[in-house]
Amino acid sequence: MTTEESILNKIQILITNHFETPQKAFEFFDTDSDGKLTKGEIVQLLKDAEISGFLRGIVSTKLIEGYDKNGDDLIDWEEFKAAIAKIKP
Repeated sequence: MTTEESILNKIQILITNHFETPQKAFEFFDTDSDGKLTKGEIVQLLKDAEISGFLRGIVSTKLIEGYDKNGDDLIDWEEFKAAIAKIKP
């Protein structure tokens, strides 16, 4: 399992165990309710998913780089769904 797969699996476990739906998870971590996850909000999601502190900053940057399709340096719901879709059930 690659590091990316491991991280996505931890995110999936967090979402499955603590939220009814991925959208509820997105809404929970979107603390300012603007419909987008900032790097700080993503770092909190990673912390709750038990991603090590050393990796959180790097991973949040890579998630934004990999899934931010409109170039605003944020992750909106559609981009979040695309990231979640990569997770193996």
